[in-house]
Amino acid sequence: MTTKRIVITGIGATSPLGGTATESWTNLLAGASGARPLEQPWVEELALPITFAAQAAVPAADILLRQETKRLDPSSQFALIAAREAWADAGDVGVDPERLLVDWATGIGGVWTLLDAWDTLRERGPRRVLPMTVPMLMPNGPAAAIGMDLGARGGERTVVSACASSTESIANAYDHLQAGLADVVVAGGSEAAIHPLPIASFAAMQALSKRNDEPATASRPYDVTRDGFVLGEGAAALVVETLEHAQARGARIYAELLGGAVTSDAYHITAPDPEGSAAARAMRTAVENSGYTLDDVAHINAHATSTPVGDIAEYNALKRVFGDRLGEIPVTATKASTGHLLGGAGAIEALFVVKTLHEALIPPTINLTEPDPEIPLDVVTEPRSLGEGDHIAISNSFGFGGHNAVAAFRTFSG
Repeated sequence: MTTKRIVITGIGATSPLGGTATESWTNLLAGASGARPLEQPWVEELALPITFAAQAAVPAADILLRQETKRLDPSSQFALIAAREAWADAGDVGVDPERLLVDWATGIGGVWTLLDAWDTLRERGPRRVLPMTVPMLMPNGPAAAIGMDLGARGGERTVVSACASSTESIANAYDHLQAGLADVVVAGGSEAAIHPLPIASFAAMQALSKRNDEPATASRPYDVTRDGFVLGEGAAALVVETLEHAQARGARIYAELLGGAVTSDAYHITAPDPEGSAAARAMRTAVENSGYTLDDVAHINAHATSTPVGDIAEYNALKRVFGDRLGEIPVTATKASTGHLLGGAGAIEALFVVKTLHEALIPPTINLTEPDPEIPLDVVTEPRSLGEGDHIAISNSFGFGGHNAVAAFRTFSG
């Protein structure tokens, strides 16, 4: 079977850095942080140990119709905003609805709907539980909302693989197009879990940064003082299509998607395999299956959550793959700015990789003041030119349960 070239023609996002893809990218380049104190009354009422997070810069209610916010969980609201922007950005797609597919991801799903409904049931009784509760809390709710909005009849698929979810969806999009199941796929992920219960739970497992007094500098990938991740929320979407379809309609092309790979650690429910062998295999497979070699990789957007254990485990995996050349490859860790979007993390980071290749400009990793000597990487701390020519970049995502997903991209050169 002839391998098809697959390209990115539309991008959209709503993130802690901005209400659009452009705003998010601009603020990322400027070294901004999306982390800020939480002002909701439940923070004090419940005496939460962590009092900050990276909330979406623009509330969904400021963008969507009132009826849409009432009938959609926040995870679906963010998804719809990002997908609509990406769809508009792609121009006149002109695809047969039966050849349009949605592959979307979330790590947790409709947690706000579920827990609000439980409170309503306990406090006000079963008659006051909303009839739309189950459709709103379903993890496939975001994919369904996008599919109905765009009229996609080629399929609405959902990946739930913790923090690797949306990178897996992007890898799936490539596979769907190669298999001839669609001409266009809207892929990405969303998360809206800045709720007291996830915050309390993540805090109990010592996963969150405790820097309540300095939220903007709390996410510190690769720093010796890193003490956990910052919980984020939002969504990002990519319009992915065959090069043939894109060229036939005269589309602007951001970058080429070379494919992806998915592996699993089979090691521990929350901790990564410290040796990083399965994560390394995902990186190696994502690149080599595309017909390129590891020596061609010119940039890495790392998973880099700012946890003491996670960052070193990813470094070990990277060292397995790239060996002595690793120190020559510029690495960026954009969670330092956005916080950790959980199931939406891979999507926003893939979007940043696409922009990096399109503009030949690598975004910075903020808050790195004391580099960990055990992680000797070339971490980009100021915007840096990627240089002229064609480049290959990878985006890493690793999640609870030992899920590993890697997507590979290339500069589009016709």
